[in-house]
Amino acid sequence: MALHKGPQKHEHRRLSVNPFFGEANPVGGMTEAPPTHRLPSAPLAPSTAYQLVHDELMLDGNSRLNLATFVTTWMEPQAGVLMAECQDKNMIDKDEYPRTAELERRCVAMLADLWNAPDPSAAVGCSTTGSSEACMLAGMALKRRWMHRNADRYPSSGARPNLVMGVNVQVCWEKFCTFWEVEARQVPMEGDRYHLDPRAAAELCDENTIGVVGILGSTFDGSYEPIADLCAALDDLQERTGLDVPVHVDGASGGMVAPFLDEDLAWDFRLPRVASINASGHKYGLVYPGVGWALWRDKEALPEELVFRVNYLGGDMPTFALNFSRPGAQVVAQYYTFLRLGREGYRAVQQSTRDVARALAERIEALGDFRLLTRGDQLPVFAFTTAPDVTSYDVFDVSRRLREGGWLVPAYTFPPHREDLSVLRIVCRNGFSTDLADLFVEDLTRLLPELRRQPHPLTQDKQAATGFHH
Repeated sequence: MALHKGPQKHEHRRLSVNPFFGEANPVGGMTEAPPTHRLPSAPLAPSTAYQLVHDELMLDGNSRLNLATFVTTWMEPQAGVLMAECQDKNMIDKDEYPRTAELERRCVAMLADLWNAPDPSAAVGCSTTGSSEACMLAGMALKRRWMHRNADRYPSSGARPNLVMGVNVQVCWEKFCTFWEVEARQVPMEGDRYHLDPRAAAELCDENTIGVVGILGSTFDGSYEPIADLCAALDDLQERTGLDVPVHVDGASGGMVAPFLDEDLAWDFRLPRVASINASGHKYGLVYPGVGWALWRDKEALPEELVFRVNYLGGDMPTFALNFSRPGAQVVAQYYTFLRLGREGYRAVQQSTRDVARALAERIEALGDFRLLTRGDQLPVFAFTTAPDVTSYDVFDVSRRLREGGWLVPAYTFPPHREDLSVLRIVCRNGFSTDLADLFVEDLTRLLPELRRQPHPLTQDKQAATGFHH
């Protein structure tokens, strides 16, 4: 059964085709437009097919004005050329495309060094289609290691594995727990704490805990979870109970920010309890979607039986992935960006992005209608809500009105224990310049008088008002 269903009432609605889309004779072969929900009976000229698709896609939002997504929306033209040259290379065919495979290996080594692996040459890792796949792989490794430690009692009714995390985790962790039959134990939000509390996380751990997930950059508000404090709480737990619980750091965004802007922050493999880390190359790694990275401290952290060795196209190929065939273009683009920027270049880009976020947050606060929850001084991301004395409109009204000007800013309600809090969130990325931030503030300022004149908030269905995009 298809997950996405087309319109049921317009199965035979036909597109209107401009005669100029045709070949030299503008009306030749243009007696009817192609159907939209079944295959056409005959081919179209490539220029016609292109124009039909191109025109429909004009109704999509402008990705550069999308302040909801963390995903990279701008790269240099040279990167685009490289990606076009590699889009036909299958990343999984390492024997057929050995240089592409070598670039992947180099990226893993660079990240191992960046994330302070004890011996970068001994760290193991791989590219993925994004952080969601990387999280699945990391979770599988955690569960398998737990199974090895508990082989004498698993499987049994009294040994159901669990994973501890904050309620603010990205949905991929809930998917992992559902797909791999792991109990999700979530630390709720409390008061002004919008992410995991280390002590509360440790209290949820028991002999069936496969690990604890720490988020370096919560998608709800852009804040870093205190990974070092989490490890310290688990060290204390081990001293008291003997339970040795590993930590996985979901650095989907912060893994490519903190190493350059917060060098003294201990969150990575410098902490002995951190067994694995993931990051999204297509977020603050500055590459178009989709590429992610999963790294383990050493070979012991990734059980060997999870790595498959396939005799494929004439070569012995080790692979650890949920996906198989995928283009090599994004991995090549990641290597290009690593070479192009280096540490100093990444530091400059991420600092500029953080500067834009902090300045924009301050300007929004100065308008007087809003209260900041975060200020963009960790991830270049901040969340804000309406001030207590604002009663004529809410964040959903603001999001809807901004969309009229092309700005995509999500409004959403926080998870359990803080469902009373509805916020707007702005993600600043490379390419969202100070000039664009100025235009955003101008548009928001222009909307406020109309919003203030409303008799009450106008959004009826807050769940459908806007999306919470990761």
